[in-house]
Amino acid sequence: MTRIFPQPFHTLLLTAVWLLLNNSMSLGHILLGLILGIVIPIVCQPLRIPQPKIAKPFKLIPYVLVVLKDVIIANIEVAILVLGPVKRIQPGFIAYPLTLKDDLPITLLASTITMTPGTCSCELTEDKQFLYIHVLDMPADEQSLIDYIKVHYEGRVKEIFGC
Repeated sequence: MTRIFPQPFHTLLLTAVWLLLNNSMSLGHILLGLILGIVIPIVCQPLRIPQPKIAKPFKLIPYVLVVLKDVIIANIEVAILVLGPVKRIQPGFIAYPLTLKDDLPITLLASTITMTPGTCSCELTEDKQFLYIHVLDMPADEQSLIDYIKVHYEGRVKEIFGC
């Protein structure tokens, strides 16, 4: 059964999208949608990269809440910074040392950093040792920012994925 439907959710989703795009529920469109919904996942199956499973899904809830709180606080801080004198802004880059190794947890961490106003993930080194982050207002002690990310974000991502 998994040979015919390697990704049953994707099959249903592709079929539904096909029907919505064509704005038709005719038998021909339903059959063509099902055929595409079956064939596309089978053809794309070899291209899938295995990702780590979420070991502790309930840890996502506190993670999302921490990120939301940080986004709200950072929005206020960035607004105050931008509305103030330009010379107060001290942008810079930091090389954040990663302990995560898998792509999905690194992507979640980088996306979280980018989502927080005032910071932006810029580049991941090829050896996945460092994530370069642009900071709108570089603290005097960049190690404090690194420690904050380690504890509040990376540590929680490691817990979620069981790394």
